[in-house]
Amino acid sequence: MISIKNVKKIFSTKQGKVTAVTDVNLEIQEGEIFGVIGYSGAGKSTLIRMLNGLELPSEGSVTVAQNQVSHIKGTKLRKARQEISMIFQHFNLLWSRTVRENIAFPLEIAGVPKQKRMQRVDELIQLVGLQGREDSYPSQLSGGQKQRVGIARALANNPKVLLCDEATSALDPQTTDQILDLLVDINKRLGLTIVLITHEMHVIRKICHRVAVMEAGKIVEMGSVLEVFKNPQQPITKRFVQQVTEPEETKETINHLLTEYRSGRVVQLTFIGEGAERPLITDLIRNFDITINILQGKISQTQNGAYGTLFIHLDGEESEIIKAIDFINTQQVGLEVISNA
Repeated sequence: MISIKNVKKIFSTKQGKVTAVTDVNLEIQEGEIFGVIGYSGAGKSTLIRMLNGLELPSEGSVTVAQNQVSHIKGTKLRKARQEISMIFQHFNLLWSRTVRENIAFPLEIAGVPKQKRMQRVDELIQLVGLQGREDSYPSQLSGGQKQRVGIARALANNPKVLLCDEATSALDPQTTDQILDLLVDINKRLGLTIVLITHEMHVIRKICHRVAVMEAGKIVEMGSVLEVFKNPQQPITKRFVQQVTEPEETKETINHLLTEYRSGRVVQLTFIGEGAERPLITDLIRNFDITINILQGKISQTQNGAYGTLFIHLDGEESEIIKAIDFINTQQVGLEVISNA
């Protein structure tokens, strides 16, 4: 569906040439939700803009839905863009037009007859859950409703690819989750290929099948979301994973636990996929003469399976604690000893 080969993008500025993207090779499959994550300046926005021809690569090629968007212009590029839609962080709606008129706008440009246009708009309003707001103006909508309009407008011409440029960054957490759920629903219903860029690992965790991590214009790590959570390789990837698995409040809790429990061990368990469903705590209690106190835990779902972390306190004779830790190491569970009495 999407093929990026040996892509480099260099901008000329007053201060000299700036390389925004370099040596990027990427294959995205049809029907996949693919995430690109990176901090500001990583090159992810430039990369996604090259997917619809808003930026042209200085070197390499970009092919989307069998159209080599990096090497076509004029009418051919405009036709190719009908299969590649985009939604934005700040919605980019036409403020003088109603919800219905905003959604209809790309159909007007495409020359779709009015009757078919209105029929398609009604379908899209139903799809994104905006019934009753058809005649509202953007100023009368919440942030989440504005983004639903943006999504409906992007789907108007039945695109094959939907690009999401920080599409939830301006939304509160609850609304973000609602929009992400909508994107997953659209992906499943329509088989739409979705590429999104973000700096939030929660977004990647919740809806993406695979993720590429960008830093200084390069893809430094890539894989299925569950594998990246399970075994992040690069320091930047580890920081992103910690956004979800070890938020700031968890660090505060750990520091408190280290002063609270001075005997035994405080350990962090990491569960991946099927490992999240194993009765590990029950097995430990049955097989070893130790006491276990569950301190804090969280299990998150990714598109590829479950990922969870659990902090527990093991107490008892030193020999039994060591046996229990050795047993944990034989299971499908990650183990890190946080404290050592």
